[in-house]
Amino acid sequence: MGVSAGLKSALLASLGASAILFHGAPALAGTVGEAQAAASASKPPTRSRPNIIFIAIDDLNDWVSPLGANPQSQTPNIARLAASGTLFVNAHTQAPICGPSRASLLTGMRPSTTGFYGQKPALRAAPSTRSATSIFQHFAKNGYHTLGAGKVFHYLSTEAQKAEFETVGPNLDIVPRPKKIVRSEGLSSYSEIDWGVDDAAGSAASDQAIAAWAAEQIRSFSTKAEGRPFFMALGFYLPHIPIYAPQRYFDQVPDEANVQLPSARDDDLDDVPAIARQLHQWKPNLPGLSPVEPDLAWLKRHDQWRSLVRAYLAGVRVSDEQVGVVLTALQQSRLAENTIVVLWSDHGWHLGEKGLVGKSTLWERSTRVPIIFAGPGVAAGGVVRSPAELLDLYPTLADLAGLDRPPALEGLSLRPQLRNADAPRRQPAITSYHYGNFAVRDARWRYIRYVDGSEELYDHRVDPDEVRNLACERRFSSVKTRLAAFLPAQPASPVPGSDDPTVMRRGDEFSFAGKPAVWSPRRCPA
Repeated sequence: MGVSAGLKSALLASLGASAILFHGAPALAGTVGEAQAAASASKPPTRSRPNIIFIAIDDLNDWVSPLGANPQSQTPNIARLAASGTLFVNAHTQAPICGPSRASLLTGMRPSTTGFYGQKPALRAAPSTRSATSIFQHFAKNGYHTLGAGKVFHYLSTEAQKAEFETVGPNLDIVPRPKKIVRSEGLSSYSEIDWGVDDAAGSAASDQAIAAWAAEQIRSFSTKAEGRPFFMALGFYLPHIPIYAPQRYFDQVPDEANVQLPSARDDDLDDVPAIARQLHQWKPNLPGLSPVEPDLAWLKRHDQWRSLVRAYLAGVRVSDEQVGVVLTALQQSRLAENTIVVLWSDHGWHLGEKGLVGKSTLWERSTRVPIIFAGPGVAAGGVVRSPAELLDLYPTLADLAGLDRPPALEGLSLRPQLRNADAPRRQPAITSYHYGNFAVRDARWRYIRYVDGSEELYDHRVDPDEVRNLACERRFSSVKTRLAAFLPAQPASPVPGSDDPTVMRRGDEFSFAGKPAVWSPRRCPA
């Protein structure tokens, strides 16, 4: 089911012929996708199993209406999905950058198990994940028609996607990008570090194409007689940088003078270990561009903080609109009653909190993500406050579809919480960033331990912005001990070809990315 000629013509007419390159997949000869299709075709009809629509939104933090972290970020379509299903308000990623987050979610294994900590290598180039059964392959083996479009894996080419999906839709082929809008002294020249209004913005056009393609697939499946259920994965790009959007989306958010800025204290990093700042600033394969993202001090100095926040709000509006296109097509079809929709983001994003911009930290702003389930087997209006992880999506969907659980999966099925929001959970959420650095988040606490032994501890009951580091207060030693018990005992070394800047220790000396460390571990007084 590639993109139809009619849909191509309509989109090219409305978006501009240079905005998008479409990639259908009418023939998958010689690919894993063909083998999946053949295997699935030999199985008996399984339409009684639920369809799955799997929606990823890149770099989307908790600025969505159901989570309420920013009341100016109105997402009516994500809100209606949450109202019809169950929302997880304490959900977290396994890694606060795209590549390892998605690799973990889609294979069901933690970064500390696979050694997949960085943006490189490609998922199928690493020995530990080369032959791992992805969630899509597992569903295909069980009779599902799998479809994928946009950024689901980390920047997987269209050809590589054909090894993961039976049908491949439009990818993130954005042509062209405008010249840099934000040009100020000290800002990285890296092309993605940019934001602003652009009516021919490729990222918005690409997301629109993905949503239109998905709606077409839903309508097509709706008109078919009894057949295989489908698993459709959709990866929307915005609000990822560069945050370009047409003017009409900026018109839907407050102007710069009225934008609500996040809470940010000048002294917020005074009590955190030096390694925390070093890990955020380091960026692979970009010599001379570290840090890549501007920090809050730069935004203030160049009067760009409000413009960046406004652009992020506009980018969120773009993705919410595309979610609405998909949901409306589903509601208008005959498939709605037998389709599970799950929406998630790969990690959060700082917009000035703790003086930072971007992801790449083990704090709440970088790890917290929206997770929403709706459909058969899911209670409507549920709000789950116990921890959840992106790692849980694979086993949960397999459970809801009545499939066997692959033995390699490390997450928990969320099915108990989808039936009863107050159902207990036996373990916290665990995030890792680069080798040996971990955050543990339960219903109340965030505990962070870095590879050099430095620690942080925050009590979310009284300190949701994580301002006061309690790690050195002896009265909380038992809390640290309890949460530390969940840390991986022997995390895997980075996979060959990784761009992870491993911290090495020899005695009391540390090296970082092959060079002597420029910080000292933060030790609590004896």
